[in-house]
Order: sequence, then C-alpha cells, then structure tokens
Amino acid sequence: MAMAMRLILLLPVIGCATAAGGGRVDLWPMPASVSSGDKALYVAKDLKMSAVGSKYADGKTILVEAFQRIVSVIQMDHAIVGSYDRLPVLTGVNVVVHSPDDELKFGVDESYNLSIPATGSPMYAQIEAQTVFGALHALETISQLCYFDFVLSITRLDSAPWTIMDMPRFPYRGLLIDTARHYLPVPVIKSVIDSMTYSKLNVLHWHIVDEQSFPIEIHSYPELSNGAYSYSEKYTISDALDIVQYAEKRGVNVLAEIDIPGHARSWGVGYPSLWPSASCQQPLDVSNDFTFKVIDGILSDFSKVFKFKFVHLGGDEVDTSCWATTPHIKSWLVQHGMNESDAYRYFVVRAQKIAISHGYDIINWEETFNNFGDKLDRKTVVHNWLGRGVAEKAVSAGLRCIVSNADKWYLDHLDATWEGFYMNEPLANIYNPEQQKLILGGEVCMWGERIDASDIQQTIWPRAAAAAERLWTPVEKLAKNVTTVTARLARFRCLLNERGVAAAPLAGYGRAAPLEPGSCMRQ
Repeated sequence: MAMAMRLILLLPVIGCATAAGGGRVDLWPMPASVSSGDKALYVAKDLKMSAVGSKYADGKTILVEAFQRIVSVIQMDHAIVGSYDRLPVLTGVNVVVHSPDDELKFGVDESYNLSIPATGSPMYAQIEAQTVFGALHALETISQLCYFDFVLSITRLDSAPWTIMDMPRFPYRGLLIDTARHYLPVPVIKSVIDSMTYSKLNVLHWHIVDEQSFPIEIHSYPELSNGAYSYSEKYTISDALDIVQYAEKRGVNVLAEIDIPGHARSWGVGYPSLWPSASCQQPLDVSNDFTFKVIDGILSDFSKVFKFKFVHLGGDEVDTSCWATTPHIKSWLVQHGMNESDAYRYFVVRAQKIAISHGYDIINWEETFNNFGDKLDRKTVVHNWLGRGVAEKAVSAGLRCIVSNADKWYLDHLDATWEGFYMNEPLANIYNPEQQKLILGGEVCMWGERIDASDIQQTIWPRAAAAAERLWTPVEKLAKNVTTVTARLARFRCLLNERGVAAAPLAGYGRAAPLEPGSCMRQ
C-alpha cells in the first residue's frame, strides 16, 4: 500500500562537511559500502518525506516520529534565511520499506540502502529497507551528512551523489546501565536510549536490581520495592513499559536483568525470609521454595512488559558461605546430598526453567558456564566478562555468547581508553564459521557504583561509540590502526555534544575534562 507523508521541516544542521570531493567520509559507524561524488546540494527548507512504493503503513508512527526526531537533533536553532535561487536542492526523502511488520524482534533485518542524487528536479533521496528499523538507521546516516552553511544561511549536503549499502555485523550491540547502585530517573534512561541510536547500538541491558537496592515495583510481590533507596527512587511497572515502548520506537530492545542468587541482599528488605538469616543476607535462600515463587512472580510480571527474546539472570560472583553456615540451609544440603557448589548449580538451573516457562531464552554471566556449563539449558547465552578464552570455550560447547570483557569494554574503568574499546574483537581466536555465528555480538557496560544522572553520559561517550563501530562495521572495513579513525570519532563526539549528549573529550581517559582552549574536534 502506497503511503504519502509530508512534513514541513527546518533542517539547519552541524558545522562540518562530511566528505570533500569524494574523499573522507565522516560517518560513524562506517557503513558496509559507501561511495560519494563531488557535488554540493542544499536541503529544502520544506523537506518532504514520502513512502511511495512502501508496504509499510506506519500505524505506530515509528517512521514519521523518527523523521521528526532526526530534524530536532540536527536543527541547531539556525535560521534558514538564505536564498535557494539557482542552487541544486534536495527536495525530499522517499522511504520504501518492504515488510509491513513493525515488531522489534531479535535478529530483525536492520539493513538499508541509501542513495542521494546530485541532479534532478525534484531531487529526492531514496531509502530502501526490508524493515522500518533499517530505515531508522538510514535516517540517522542522512542526519550525519548534513551541515549548516554559514555563508549561505541554509543547510548543505556535500559530496553528492551518495550510494550507501549498509547492514550490521552483529545482531546484538548492547549497552548496560545499572540502576541499583545509583537510581537513574526515567528521562535520563530515555536520553541514553536516544544517544544509543546515534551510533546504531540496539540493546539496552537494564541491570535493574542488585544487593544495594530493588528499585522496581513488582505487582506479584509488592514489598520487594521496599528495598529501594528511598520512596521516590523507584520505577513502577508502567515506567518500565514506557521505557520499553520508547526504546522499541527507536529500534532498541530492552534486556531486563535480575542478578541471582548473589547480588540480592535488597530483596530481603521487603521479604526477610529470602535471606539465609538476618545476619547472613545473601545469596538468596536456596532451600526455601518461597525464593523460587518470588522469582516466578517477577518473571511473570516481566513477561508482560519486557518482550525481548532474552532475560538476564545474572549468576555471577556467588559467595555460598552463608549457605554453608546457616543451620537450616546446611541441613537441607545434607538432606539433598549437595554441597554448596551443587546448590549453586541447582539454583541457576531451576531459575532457568522458570524463565523458559515464561517464554524467555536466558543470558547468564560466565561463572555459570565456567562452573557447570554442561548443565546449563541449551537456550543459555554465556555473557563473557572475566576471562580471555571463555567465548571460544562457550561456542565450542555449542552455546551462544555475548562478549563484554572487563579489561576492554567496562565503561566504569576510567583508565580504559577509546582505542582499547575500538580494537577489542569479539571473534578473537574463533575461526570456525559456524562457531563465529554463535557470537551474538557484544556489550559495553556502564556499571553504576561511581556514576549517576550527573555524569553517566560523559562516562559512556565517546568510548561506547568506538565499540559500536566494532560491532556494526564489517571487519574488513575496520581500522587496523586507530590513528586513522581519530579525526572521524572526534567529529562524531562533537556531533553528540551538539545534540545535547555530554560526551567527554577523546584525549586522556574516560570522563576526562578538556585539556585546554580549542576546537571541539581537537579535544
């Protein structure tokens, strides 16, 4: 069904040409295939968007809203007052989406083709994508090609004609945020989601609860949120649904995590029987059936909100000493012929079965695989964060894997440089093509012990963008020497600043201050 849309837009953009005479391409992440020319175009003040030939009806207004958002992030309040007389004008953008389906599923086709002509009247850019989510990426790419011409006082697009064919290297390109160590208000989470789309990340891993706080309300067990830091530092289930829907309209999946059985002291504030004892408060009591009823209740409530294929069940850093020293648990272990290691395995496997009953595949931190990999459900995804070599072992065992090795992709490590983020290769030492397919992708992790709403964005960016190109761009297009991408990433960091994202300078380590007066692109 053909659909016509018309938006009258002001499109003043940013102040740096993206390619001169078919030369340097200032796009981030770098597309799979790109060619450009040497002609300058000028973007019409009343740029139109149409969908002639598209099968996508945009009933959820995903495409219309994305078009409006792209304008808002590039419109730097410049007044478009120049004359278009005798200038080559880009009149509009035609978007053709081949699939009418707009459900955001894992592995959805995110590819797109983009062509921008250098001649014609009227002159339209053409986006062709299998799904609306590929079209969203194409719109972001267009936004990075435009800038404001201060001489003519109109928006300019250099180096036409453009032909770009693009698709992601990995289906999972994630960013973890942690709302248990410090509460992040809903508008802050939404701002992070918006910033993710600029570098084409597509999974927000929401580490919701931990030992310090339980900030989300659970209808099945309402006293759990008594473990929040304060009355106001909570999320309702409606808040969670709002975040999920906000992310979905931007092509971002939300992965919910409850980290069990360790990292769970906060659960017992509302339900003390979940603790082994009042003086020994984690891991969760493995001997108590109520523990697993609560987990079932949480995952039942989650299944109505978090529609992503996966749920994250944690499983890391489990100190079982409370189980060994609490009399009633020690007695239960003896009765069931288990030691503490057996009980750890029993807990994880039982929790996995509960998650599967609610329709989820499971992600667990790597300790579960390291300790009893052969007992994990075959739907398990191993989340590698500790050791080198774990990803290779996981895929050799036929399990899927996500890479987040802490020495390279932990954003809370302020001494980790963007160069290290860029050069970290998820497929390192994995050569079998079938095993390579089991690496779903990777994730950068913004653990929250030392960040909150005041500094989260400057700690995430631009280092997360360096990893984003590693996860999006074909390996043969990736730089072998990071010095060749420094200027392009610096320009992207400035673009983030111009869009209201407090991305830190490239120079120095994470969250560094500018070194001295000077251009944004030299910081």
